[in-house]
Amino acid sequence: MDDASSPTVSLQAMMMSCGIDEKEGRYIFVTDIPSEFLDADMKDTVRMILEDTIAQNITNLYRKYIWHDKKSKPMLYVQLKRALYSRLHAALLFWNLLLDTLLS
Repeated sequence: MDDASSPTVSLQAMMMSCGIDEKEGRYIFVTDIPSEFLDADMKDTVRMILEDTIAQNITNLYRKYIWHDKKSKPMLYVQLKRALYSRLHAALLFWNLLLDTLLS
């Protein structure tokens, strides 16, 4: 089941859109911008929790902030400075960055 915050497009919808674009004589361009989400700064406060193996593999600098839940699972709260890939909010941040860049 898809995550509600991760929009997906069905293959049928994409093919229908391509057919309409072709019929109307539209030009379609596709590009990939490497690490695009890493360039979008977070303006809101977004926190997440790292658990288990991820929390255990944190550098020594942050190890003192790790705590353990009732089941002794290591946990670490972090605050994001950059957009996190695959989240809808990250896509919006990147779109705003791209739009601002193109307009300027």
